[in-house]
Amino acid sequence: MENIYEVASSNKRKSFLIIVFFAFFVGLSIYLLSQALGYYWGYEPGGLGVMGFALILSGLLSFGGYYFSDSIVLTISGARPADKNRDFNFYTTVENLCIASDLPKPRLYIIEDTATNAFATGRDPKHAVICATSGLLDKLSRTELEGVIAHEITHIKNYDTRLMSVVAVLVGTVALLGDWLLRARWRGRSSRDSGSAGAIILLLGIVFAVLSPIIAQFIQLAISRRREFMADAGSVSITRQPAGLIAALKKISQDHEPLEAANKATAHLFIVNPFKDKRTSSVGWFANLFNTHPPIKERIAALNKMT
Repeated sequence: MENIYEVASSNKRKSFLIIVFFAFFVGLSIYLLSQALGYYWGYEPGGLGVMGFALILSGLLSFGGYYFSDSIVLTISGARPADKNRDFNFYTTVENLCIASDLPKPRLYIIEDTATNAFATGRDPKHAVICATSGLLDKLSRTELEGVIAHEITHIKNYDTRLMSVVAVLVGTVALLGDWLLRARWRGRSSRDSGSAGAIILLLGIVFAVLSPIIAQFIQLAISRRREFMADAGSVSITRQPAGLIAALKKISQDHEPLEAANKATAHLFIVNPFKDKRTSSVGWFANLFNTHPPIKERIAALNKMT
């Protein structure tokens, strides 16, 4: 058995290392792509101005989505506000766990769908939202519901929504610069003569333009999966009952009904993959690279080791 604090520390270290590698990789990609674009367009300062413009543009485009992320997601999901009398069990569970976690109570919403799922969103604990499906509230016991809600509260406490928004901006910036370089390269000639140094820069830029958005997205998914493990450990830390979340995950995994309100843009927010993809074991490892969530079996195995 593993101590929950040791598990949480281990998850934090692994998540930190992935994030550091991601930041280094994205920084290198943006720099090389900017250098290549700068050289191609004849920009003397080496393309740093291009990089700055791309970062500003990506930041402005994503700021609105980040600032209003809760409203956008709730509108897309068709969720309704929870009512204390009508949704007493959900309402009081969140209240009690927020008191235990020393966090303000988030706004509560419900998606009227028989699929079992839940998610948290919002830019910080003061502007957080927890949303559950009616199917989840109907099918889980109080203890199981506490495990799920504590998982979502941990996401809020760890600012996971904010982190993933920043990660999305960086991935988008890499993709934007790569697209600019490829379009410029294939549509016309460089504005300056290519010497050996220029040829190397352009070649590296093209290689990174093709590969870096793909690799960055893989790392983004890896960060998302690691944060799920951290939220599971945080749930146990709050409730002191691994059995509650284990039972909830088992019930949710046995429910093969996809959540109709979910889409690719919101899938990473939910406690489990809302599409309920079924993959064969022969391609499981490769398929997992494209998943926003770790396999349920791995999460349950990790929870079973906790004390």
